[in-house]
Amino acid sequence: MSNIVARDRKVSPVMAYLGLGSNLGDRADNIARALDYLSEKTRIERVSSLYDTSPVGFTEQPRFLNAVCRVSTGLSPQALLDFSKAIEKKLGRQVSPYLNAPRIIDIDILLYGNQTLQTPSLTIPHPRMFERAFVLVPLAQIAGDLLITNNSQTISQLVEKVAGKEGVIVWK
Repeated sequence: MSNIVARDRKVSPVMAYLGLGSNLGDRADNIARALDYLSEKTRIERVSSLYDTSPVGFTEQPRFLNAVCRVSTGLSPQALLDFSKAIEKKLGRQVSPYLNAPRIIDIDILLYGNQTLQTPSLTIPHPRMFERAFVLVPLAQIAGDLLITNNSQTISQLVEKVAGKEGVIVWK
């Protein structure tokens, strides 16, 4: 019982950064609908441009649209994760038998305030965000001066060093 309370408890509002991606169907509409759903339990503060990007990992699939948003939320990290996964399901995301499969929508928690967290279901900061241009480029657009806890570098400094940034193209 106490585990359920801890997962659903409200916290003081925190700024969190979420990565969104889609490569199936109407990619732009999928991201827009995800943002609409996110606004039901968070306050969306900023949203990056949409970026057209090549798939990572499994490359034999359609190109992605990616974006990053900053939200203010009273949800705990786990509750925000649960809410994000419920949105993915509502938009029609299927559980895939393999990693990096095509998807209607993907919502990742990149940062949650200054917190670091590692549980079986959630790691904050997102463990692969520092090596992914499709995350860092849109994040730099809305929070370039943000200093990453335990990293001592800003997002803009991280973008300068990340491989593949030339393939992250603003979508028209």
